[in-house]
Amino acid sequence: MTTQVFIDGAAGTTGLEIADRLAGRSEFSLIALSDAERKDAGARAEALNAADVAILCLPDDAAREAVSLIANDRTRVIDASTAFRVAPGWTYGFPEMVGRETVAQATRVSNPGCYPTGFLGLLVPLLRVGLLPADWPYTVNAVSGYSGGGKALIARFEDDTDIAFRAYGLGLGHKHIAEMQGHAGLKHAPIFSPAVVPAHRGMVVEVPVPIAAIPGAAAPDALRDALKAFYEGSPLVRVRDGVPDELLLRRSDAPRDGLDLYVFGSNDGSQARLVALLDNLGKGASGAAVQSLNLMSGLPETAGLRL
Repeated sequence: MTTQVFIDGAAGTTGLEIADRLAGRSEFSLIALSDAERKDAGARAEALNAADVAILCLPDDAAREAVSLIANDRTRVIDASTAFRVAPGWTYGFPEMVGRETVAQATRVSNPGCYPTGFLGLLVPLLRVGLLPADWPYTVNAVSGYSGGGKALIARFEDDTDIAFRAYGLGLGHKHIAEMQGHAGLKHAPIFSPAVVPAHRGMVVEVPVPIAAIPGAAAPDALRDALKAFYEGSPLVRVRDGVPDELLLRRSDAPRDGLDLYVFGSNDGSQARLVALLDNLGKGASGAAVQSLNLMSGLPETAGLRL
């Protein structure tokens, strides 16, 4: 049976990448609207209610409006905005963290943010087994390709090639913080330091861990072993061994839907750097949505993904 899918916001970066991952797949049939129809609430409502699964690639307010237009109990939703990531009644679309069966059975799925995917992917497994405490004031240092900022930021970086680095979120109130704190169950909101570099895609997320200063914190090798145990058998998340000379984001990087995790430790074991490497448009956005869509449709979670 073919699943009818409507991508609301199909002309945006995330929507285009989702459609690309679904192209040629006979399991799905895409409901398409013309440019004029995309701006017509009636046409959108009809498409939303005709879909088996609606994937929302919209700003927060538009995503809330789209959900309100669904007048049946059949259409399932995957929302790629931040509108519902900590909302009651929504399943967080991180199958490795919440459980694949939980996502498979969900009717409302909120797609994780790109930065939180790296942060939570690193920290949650260690918090769950007590190797790191939930009451420590963690920090998150991260850089992303400019595609994560949408069409306006893409145009800015491509028009102004003199920009080498853009730090933002300087008011310490970034919208990802509630998501990171809530889904990790942290006592304190993490200090989040995001930045953008002149690459189209790619992301590095780092959580520094001053082990010697944290009561009860485990040694770097134990942290790495715990991550390996948590993600054992995962086709998308890999915990890497060794210490490379460097980690690079390249302007030529191809789309990728995996998540690579590293634990780097000092020689005396007193410090560690937890590092996640991912594609902000892959496991950080479109790839994650397709992974959830696959599970919700009873299909292998990696179908159509770039691994």
